[in-house]
Amino acid sequence: MDSGTSTKIHTGSYCLRVNHESTLSDDWRRQLSQAFEIMLGSPLATHSPDADYAAYAGGNVFDEFGYDSDPAWVRPEALRGAEPVVLDCGLFDQGEPPSRFDAALSIFEFGDLDEAPSGFAADLAEVAIAGGLVRGAELAPLLERHGVDLADPVWAGRWYVAYPRLVSDGTLFDAMRAALTLGDGPESVLPLEADANEEWAAALEAVADPGLRAHLSYFCTDGSAGLMHLGANQGSDESLVAQGSSVLATWLEGQSQVEFTVFRLSDKVALPRPA
Repeated sequence: MDSGTSTKIHTGSYCLRVNHESTLSDDWRRQLSQAFEIMLGSPLATHSPDADYAAYAGGNVFDEFGYDSDPAWVRPEALRGAEPVVLDCGLFDQGEPPSRFDAALSIFEFGDLDEAPSGFAADLAEVAIAGGLVRGAELAPLLERHGVDLADPVWAGRWYVAYPRLVSDGTLFDAMRAALTLGDGPESVLPLEADANEEWAAALEAVADPGLRAHLSYFCTDGSAGLMHLGANQGSDESLVAQGSSVLATWLEGQSQVEFTVFRLSDKVALPRPA
């Protein structure tokens, strides 16, 4: 794709426009591509360009502070993909910008539906990935059809966002960029200070820019000060893996407060794209 263009990801009636290409310089793309290949342990080119790649944020902090059930997730504009969900989570407490999520492509989970309007539970089951897991874009028309407002206190505790998807364009490159909290240029590098473990410190020596290397080192620690790089180990949460998706990289804080995971989504999990 030529620099200066934007790309649209079409998923049924949902359309997300991503404009980062217009400001991403060739040099910055080259630096990030090299860094991501180190993190993945494989060239980006070996991964299918046609797959849908997603970066999800999570960890105990989302539950403890209610970020996963914030009313911002269920605004009609957010569920349709017209606006991002912007949450000032302070995941690093390093002056980073608020996190931007895609509610339409995030995955919601529902619990007790015994008192839901007639037909709502059946319609949810019809579009569910598995169990009570439903993509935001497919949830939006059901809420309108049944007159359900999930921001109403009567729905408190009956839904949450199980997989909060960071805004990206669906490529592996952009999923990695989102998961590692890197923006459109070197100025987005955070002043993170943590020592990578011995193995990763040696691998990251290939990253020439000291600021970018320090930023990435924070994601490759022993977990006491920074995040652990767990590779393709997703841990105990296997809901999407059971549906055919695969984990490419996971980063986890030592106390499980913060987690980032990059998935290659299966056709069952990714929203269908029109021919």
